[in-house]
Amino acid sequence: MDYIIGKKPPAPSAPAARPATPAPGAAPPGLPPGTIVDGDQKTFMADVIEASRKMPVLVDFWATWCGPCKTLTPALERVVRAAGGGVRLVKIDIDKNRALVQQLTQLGLPLQSVPTVAAFWQGQIADMFQGALPESDIKRFVEALLKMAGGSMPSADLLAEARAALEAGQPEEAADGFSALLNEDPESPEAWGGLIRALLAMGDETQANDALAQVPKKIADHAEIAGARSALALAEEGRRATGQLGNFERRVTANPDDHEARYELATALNAAGKRAEAADALLHIVRHDRAWRDDAARQQLLKFFAAWGFDDPATLAARRKLSALLFS
Repeated sequence: MDYIIGKKPPAPSAPAARPATPAPGAAPPGLPPGTIVDGDQKTFMADVIEASRKMPVLVDFWATWCGPCKTLTPALERVVRAAGGGVRLVKIDIDKNRALVQQLTQLGLPLQSVPTVAAFWQGQIADMFQGALPESDIKRFVEALLKMAGGSMPSADLLAEARAALEAGQPEEAADGFSALLNEDPESPEAWGGLIRALLAMGDETQANDALAQVPKKIADHAEIAGARSALALAEEGRRATGQLGNFERRVTANPDDHEARYELATALNAAGKRAEAADALLHIVRHDRAWRDDAARQQLLKFFAAWGFDDPATLAARRKLSALLFS
C-alpha cells in the first residue's frame, strides 16, 4: 500500500489577485455555514463579538494593495478548514471599513499595518499577530487558541489515534492515520516520524526510506525526524546482526571483554525487541571501557534512546543507569 510516498502535495502559489471568497454565511463544503465569511462594520458585532462567545473567531484585516495578505489569507483559510468548524474566520477589508478600523484602533488594536490577525474569544481579544506567518506557525497559533477555548484541532485527535494504533501493534492502521494527517499538514514532524516508524513496524524499510527522503528540509532536524532516522538506521544494522545473535552470545560468554561482540549483540537484541538487554550490553562496555572505539557504546546508546523515544520506559531506565555511570 502506498501512503504518502510519491504523492507530494503541490506547493501553493501566490495568486495574482485576492482569491474569490464565499458570500457572508457561505462556507466551503463540509464546514458549518459561516465558518469563513467576509465581514464589515455593520456585521462586526454579530460576526465577531457575539460569535466569539460560542467559538474562537479569527479576524483577518487585509487590503487589496497588500502583497503579504495574498499569501496569508489562503493559509489562514486552509488552517481554519483543517480545524473542522472549531474556529471561525472573518475577513475585513480595511479600506472598505475605515470607521471600524478607526474605532478598533482607538480601543488599542494596532491596525496601522496589514496583514493583522486578531483572535477573539468570549467577546475579547485573546491574541494577535501581524505579518504573513508561515502556515505551520498559523497552525500553532490556532491550536493554542482552541486549547484556550477547551478544544483541539482534529489533527491532534488523528495524531493521538495513530500513535495509539502504533503502540497497540497495529502499524497498518497507524500508517493510514499518519498519512491522512500528512495530507492535512505536510510539515508535521510528528506525522512524518510516525509514518516512518509505522512502515518500519510493517517491515517495509524501502517505503520507510522513501518517506524519510520526502521529509521537508525545514523539519529534517526535528527530534521526531531524528528519532525516526535513528530507528531506520538501527533496523538496517539489526537486520545484519540478528542472524548472528547466537554467535555474539557465545563470544561474549567466552570472553566478557570482547566489546566488539557485545556491541553487535546489543544491536541484535534491539532488533529483537529486547530493549533493556540491549541497553545493558552497551552500559557494560561504558562501565568497563568508556573510551572504547571513541565512545562508540555511549553513542549507540543515545541512538537507541532517539529511536525508542525519550519517554519510553526503556529509555528512562537506561538513561538513569548511564547518568549513574558517567557522574559516579
